[in-house]
Amino acid sequence: MKKLFAMLLALIMVLSFAACSNEPAGDGTGSVYWLNFKPESDEVLKEIAAMYTAETGVEVKVETAASGTYSETLTAEMDKSSAPTIFVVSPNGVPTWGEYCLDLTDTAIAKELSTDAYNVYDENGKLVSIGYCYECYGIIVNNALLNAAGYDVADIKGFDDLKAIAEDITARSEELGFAAFTSAGMDGGSSWRFTGHLINLEYVHEFRDNPEAWGNGAYGPAELTGKYMDNFKALYDLMVENATADRKELANGGFDANAEFANGEAAFYVNGNWEYSSLLDKGMNAEDLYMIPYYSGIDGEEKAGLNCGTENYWAINGTASEEDIQATMDFLVWLVTDPEASEMAVGTFGVMPYKSAAESTNRFLAQANAYLADGCYNFAWVTNYQPNVDAYRATAVSAMNEYNADPSDANWAKVVAAFIDGWATQYALANG
Repeated sequence: MKKLFAMLLALIMVLSFAACSNEPAGDGTGSVYWLNFKPESDEVLKEIAAMYTAETGVEVKVETAASGTYSETLTAEMDKSSAPTIFVVSPNGVPTWGEYCLDLTDTAIAKELSTDAYNVYDENGKLVSIGYCYECYGIIVNNALLNAAGYDVADIKGFDDLKAIAEDITARSEELGFAAFTSAGMDGGSSWRFTGHLINLEYVHEFRDNPEAWGNGAYGPAELTGKYMDNFKALYDLMVENATADRKELANGGFDANAEFANGEAAFYVNGNWEYSSLLDKGMNAEDLYMIPYYSGIDGEEKAGLNCGTENYWAINGTASEEDIQATMDFLVWLVTDPEASEMAVGTFGVMPYKSAAESTNRFLAQANAYLADGCYNFAWVTNYQPNVDAYRATAVSAMNEYNADPSDANWAKVVAAFIDGWATQYALANG
């Protein structure tokens, strides 16, 4: 209620100044339906929605798709009469969903952006969707455990360093009381860390070799070369052979890598900046937390940075009613400009690329910026180009499970086929 008077005043003023104001311009009859992509943000977003409804009377519904099911859920929800008014369209979703999206060019929410680095356009220049958070991922390090093992995060400048330290920790794990890496479960709540994130090292280096091949807008290349799959294998094997869990058990899932890391059971944890607040909540010390790049033995990787970018893009349903479109626009502008609401959003998202949004206090994001300031190259989120993402990753999970059960050359060839041949297959299905 503390903002109610200001909101009422703004609604009176907007009758005269709607054309140039970012205050809500609707008539209060519309509603908002946000189909959320990030399960870890569900609770906070529902709190934000309730706060907005309490202040404005506008209904805001937040529904969250289960991890790994967003495309399926979106397809089902868009067939309903009360379809989402806010949904996520990444670059690889433009061929399917671009026509449903409102052109955000020069809209009130687009004018609040602090950068256009995370904008998604279709082949005709329509602004289909805009990034709502900037994230980074890599290998999270508990430097206190490294120190206990006789090392420091500063000792890791490439794959050889990482491998030597991880294998030494494994050799002394009983003495030290912890493992090198947390578990790498291949269930739906964890497998994306490898089939969506770790595989990005293959994509990024192919992109760096031949950026022209990735220059066709939202679609990416029709084929991959697989040149860096041996590097992917080297890092993946290191992670699963020096971990808290037997690789043969990973297909069963049910592991909690976050808890393992927070409890001091492992020194390394493959994940992103979105885990920062939960690790602090579980009692970890901020000064012990670092994030290092995906070192995998590639030439020049001493100048590698973190994987920085986003797969989180707001699109507004252009097929919704005018009232719902206006209500949705008003809500998003409020979310990125209201101090309390944006602080809550930044708390779960890490950082938001909007001029008036609250500043981030996330240590991992600061480290990502430090790598870039040091002249390191960015691991762009080329994974966003994955075609038919759910089907593509499901095939990769199956192949990786076979490989973990029996890490033979023949089974590794199936992993390569899933990621490389599977890309070509799914690209053809998605793009004709």
